[in-house]
Amino acid sequence: MTTSLNNSFFFTRLQYESGDWDVDQRMPSNLLNSLVEYTTLEVNTLENIVPLSSEEIFKCPFCYISGHKLVEFTSKEESNFEQYIKNGGFVFADDCNHDIDGLFAKSFERQMEKIFGPEALVKLSNNHELYKVFFEFDDGPPTTSQELNGWGDDLVHDYLKAIIIDGRIGVLYSNKDYGCEWDYDFRNKRFYKIDNTRFGVNIVMYALTS
Repeated sequence: MTTSLNNSFFFTRLQYESGDWDVDQRMPSNLLNSLVEYTTLEVNTLENIVPLSSEEIFKCPFCYISGHKLVEFTSKEESNFEQYIKNGGFVFADDCNHDIDGLFAKSFERQMEKIFGPEALVKLSNNHELYKVFFEFDDGPPTTSQELNGWGDDLVHDYLKAIIIDGRIGVLYSNKDYGCEWDYDFRNKRFYKIDNTRFGVNIVMYALTS
């Protein structure tokens, strides 16, 4: 798995034919700013958009997939997703509905079952390496304002799910809507008592180092 483009980290959003893949458009630049601010990574600050059906996915060290609507991969998208993960790739999948009964959640989970089997998507322990690889999150995944405001399914999801391949996370799956939580201009982080994008730094650093 190639880990850089021009020797720098780049954020890849996966474009898929079903659903609405182009959500939370300010989130990538905000997260990339955090990587520049907190880490020593060489960072390409432009979002990289790659069709899941393209061979370009195999050059990407970190991929993001999200949406509110249906996830139903074409045969080529399905084949690429499976090969990418089994080759050591990393996908962060985030449900914009923050709702376990929403269309994205139900259809994405069905798609993962179809590709990797019905038992592949498992609860991720809250003491997993992901929560301490850079910043420390002693209670597991940080809660989002969407959960606290009672939107979506009116639940605070106290764990994430994952598909583990050869001992490492290949697919990290969230119902917490981090994309929406981090969808603001990075210059506005100064108004937050605690920078809520720090967990995104952990996700990227885990993908690159584990």
